[in-house]
Amino acid sequence: STTKKRLSLTWPIIPTLSPSTKQNQILKKFSERERRNHVTENTHTTQATKIASLILLPLFFFLLPLLLFFRPSRPSLSLLPSHPRPMDTLIALVNRIQRACTVLGDHGGDAALPTLWEALPSVAVVGGQSSGKSSVLESIVGRDFLPRGSGIVTRRPLVLQLHKTEQGLQDYAEFLHLPKKRFTDFSMVRKEIEKETDRLTGKSKQISPVPIHLSIYSPNVVNLTLIDLPGLTKVAVEEQPESIVQDIESMIHSYVDKPNCLILAITPANQDIATSDAIKVSRQVDPAGERTFGVLTKLDLMDKGTNALDVLEGKSYRLRNPWVGIVNRSQADINRNVDMIAARRQEREFFTTSPDYSHLASQMGSEYLARLLSKHLESAIRARIPGIASLINRSIDELEAELARLGRPVAVDAGAQLYTILELCRAFDRVFKEHLDGGRPGGDRIYLVFDYQLPAALRKLPLDRHLSLQNVRKVISEADGYQPHLIAPEQGYRRLLESSLNYFKGPAQASVDAVHFVLKELARKSVAETQELKRFPILQAEILAAANEALERFREDSRKTTLRLVEMESSYITVDFFRKLPLEVDKGGNPAPSTVDRYAEGHFQRIGSNVLSYVGMVSETLRNTIPKAVVHCQVREAKRCLLDHFYAQLGKKEERQLAQLLDEDSVLTERRQQCAKRLELYRSARDEIEAVCWSG
Repeated sequence: STTKKRLSLTWPIIPTLSPSTKQNQILKKFSERERRNHVTENTHTTQATKIASLILLPLFFFLLPLLLFFRPSRPSLSLLPSHPRPMDTLIALVNRIQRACTVLGDHGGDAALPTLWEALPSVAVVGGQSSGKSSVLESIVGRDFLPRGSGIVTRRPLVLQLHKTEQGLQDYAEFLHLPKKRFTDFSMVRKEIEKETDRLTGKSKQISPVPIHLSIYSPNVVNLTLIDLPGLTKVAVEEQPESIVQDIESMIHSYVDKPNCLILAITPANQDIATSDAIKVSRQVDPAGERTFGVLTKLDLMDKGTNALDVLEGKSYRLRNPWVGIVNRSQADINRNVDMIAARRQEREFFTTSPDYSHLASQMGSEYLARLLSKHLESAIRARIPGIASLINRSIDELEAELARLGRPVAVDAGAQLYTILELCRAFDRVFKEHLDGGRPGGDRIYLVFDYQLPAALRKLPLDRHLSLQNVRKVISEADGYQPHLIAPEQGYRRLLESSLNYFKGPAQASVDAVHFVLKELARKSVAETQELKRFPILQAEILAAANEALERFREDSRKTTLRLVEMESSYITVDFFRKLPLEVDKGGNPAPSTVDRYAEGHFQRIGSNVLSYVGMVSETLRNTIPKAVVHCQVREAKRCLLDHFYAQLGKKEERQLAQLLDEDSVLTERRQQCAKRLELYRSARDEIEAVCWSG
């Protein structure tokens, strides 16, 4: 088939060839050449296939795990993978999210924005002043790095993140506010904590809820995150505000009130457990003791002949988690510069050789406490990651929706600013037309003006009083002057008609004003309801002023038109109306002669009745034509060109003036910045969680 196909392709280049012996010979030679080429191609193809299989098969088996790893469908963030990475990855995940929270301003306690900080599992260290809280933390870390002194030393929360490194590597510390600086001298860490604390609180004894983030990398620690909080105090001392006691308690409760916060309650062993500040706080927020870890310090300082076994064994105050005893360095040890390695060794010797605590030695000491907390923190993180992921996704949707409502930041060049202003004006115009056309409430009030207010005003006109017998006689007599009328008092009729029709000017103008008031109110509501305009109070005021100015022009045109309708009725009387009225008759039923007494009472009553009938006809006419004029001059024009004059003025404005129109409300600007920062935080946290999920 290949030969025949190629022959058909070559046939046009041999036009003189005909079915003959010569043609058969050519075809035979061509077929033999094709067969040889085909055999050669098959041989080359077979060899190429063998070579490709030798290369591609190992490559395929090498790439297969990678293809399975980078699968196209991502796992759901609502669940962790069946076999996650080691738990230290989860602690590191929370550490990274905590640092992002601090950088982007999420410290918890902010009801105006969704908070991620409060959803993260943590371990809060709570204790009274001089309870040994700082010494416990230094024992866990194995380093001297915390400020010491009398009174309140910890004046800002210290988020202490411990990272276990490989053996042989040097210990070092890093602060979040100094990301590129490593501290290997831990005395400098102490000074930096003091310096960073003073940066926000000053040299006074004030406190601040903004945390300091400190990461310590060492082969001698476990992966753990602790939050050191100010020590509880009972009275304010010199240089402290009177509210310091309540301020510290409020700060501590902002952490421990969270159900996902583990409480490390530090209590001195030489103090009655019933009076422990830390246990008091724990009992308030965790009465069942499910997330409280009791720590007894200063066991070596108890009076001779006494011990703390009732507490450590959970007899005097029971917790779900075991009590842990700690022996810290004494002040004499600190003065002698006893290092933490030696202090840990002394602590182990104390428990193993103590006749009271030797049976609990494996569950005592700072090293055991660190492992215990790390294990429970890992479990808490694993249990709460699905809920955190759900919170993140929900918060991202809410923040994106709010940012969409708040709009993008304002452009800086004049062309973009002018375009933005025109778009905002069109948005207002759409809302205004929706009010008029029935998409929003308010336009029906114009119909009520025509259907209720105008007819009621026409009915209330004092025509009966104006056409009373006394007034008709007076007008007719005055119109005749010194020479009485011959047949009918035409001049009197005209005066009565003109004066009666003048009464219609009041309802006509009232209708114009009523519709004008409705349109102004709809313009005001439209400005307030245009979401895009809420960012720009100056532009709101300018648009409303321009709309009101245009509505005033429309009202003036409408007033002139409606008054012209009334004047038109006065300027030309429909005579046929009076010709069709029945003539006066005498008592016998015959038409009265022309000599009827022109001053008779019945004559004037008849004139008044005729005029009232004509005025009633005109009233019906105006009841139909006044609404037409008002809609044409006011409503229709408001829909068609409400902001045309404003558009013309915009083109003459300079860039500075345009920028002024787009000067945002500072509250909205700040809100947009807050939402953008918080959205960045949640997206970063989502990426971190995805990375952990994908690594499974």
